[in-house]
Amino acid sequence: MEQLILDGGLAPDQKIPSERQLADRLGVSRAIIREALHELQGRGVIDTFHGKGSFVASIVPATRDLDDNGPLMHLFAGHPRTMYDLLEVREQLEGQAAFLAAQRATDIDRHRLTKAFRMLEETDPLSNAKPDHGFHQAIVEASHNPILVHMLKGLKNMMLLSVQASVANLNPREAMRHSIMKQHRRIYQAILAGKPASARKAAIDHVRFVADSMRDLESQGAEVIRMPIDTEHTNSGATPSV
Repeated sequence: MEQLILDGGLAPDQKIPSERQLADRLGVSRAIIREALHELQGRGVIDTFHGKGSFVASIVPATRDLDDNGPLMHLFAGHPRTMYDLLEVREQLEGQAAFLAAQRATDIDRHRLTKAFRMLEETDPLSNAKPDHGFHQAIVEASHNPILVHMLKGLKNMMLLSVQASVANLNPREAMRHSIMKQHRRIYQAILAGKPASARKAAIDHVRFVADSMRDLESQGAEVIRMPIDTEHTNSGATPSV
């Protein structure tokens, strides 16, 4: 069961299958499954809630600095450079996630990624933060690197603000919106084609385009929105990406 979590078969916050399903899948008795769940709960690997079941815990727990009211969130909102600092980090982490996904994605991963990509294409680009998150989350989970998955989850609130900032500032501009759509497609196609280097380059180029475009807007005197009014409080628990 730990291996399922390490391999990315069970992602953070995902509900653990029933005892019967696990017993059938792993070829052991339900009593052994029950004992294993109890031990994993004791280690903090899973969280169990009465009446709801067991869920994969976050390896990287949320810290005060990443909470809505933490100092880092205030710095993000009030200081211009903090958003670009985050995009620099995202550039590397998401590039590596795409690289690994192109190497390791299973048929199930490719199905999930295709479903997420189609949903992103079909959603109004002026309000598509959630489908955008779903697409990139599918990539991260397809990397089958639990450290990477949990690191990005630990940054979920700041990541959500960054995708909302991109949607608010860039998507209303037709040329930029079309560029971002093409970038998403390049990432998707490279992963499905099993081309790690191309996937990493496409993901890095995409995040860099977002950062450079917002810098250009600021240099031209435009006011860049960092915390959209209608999505200022990020309590959805999602792991967003642009």
